[in-house]
Amino acid sequence: MDIKDIINALNTGKVIKSRHSISEALADSLNIEEIYFSVEQGAEIIEDYPDAYPLPACLILGWNSTGEPIHSVWAYNQANQTVKLITVYRPDPNRWIDWRIRK
Repeated sequence: MDIKDIINALNTGKVIKSRHSISEALADSLNIEEIYFSVEQGAEIIEDYPDAYPLPACLILGWNSTGEPIHSVWAYNQANQTVKLITVYRPDPNRWIDWRIRK
C-alpha cells in the first residue's frame, strides 16, 4: 500500500469513516481535520495488513499540529480509489517504542 494513494483519497474527498473510528476519535478527543492532517503531513506506514478483509489496510503514524502522535488504520480500495478510516487513537506510550514498534 502506498501512503500517497491514501493522501490522494483524503484530498479528493473519497473517504468513508467507520462508526468505530468516529467513536474512537470522540473517545480520544480527536477531530477529523486533526486526523487527516496527521496523515497528510509526513506520516508513515508502520504496519501493513495486505491480507485484511475485505480490503488491504495499514497502520499509519502521524502527528497533529502540536506534535502529538496519532495512529490511524486505513483500508484502501484500489478499484474506486477510496479509503476507509477503520480506527484511530492516541497511542499509549507504555505499549509502543518510539510510537512505531509494539512492545
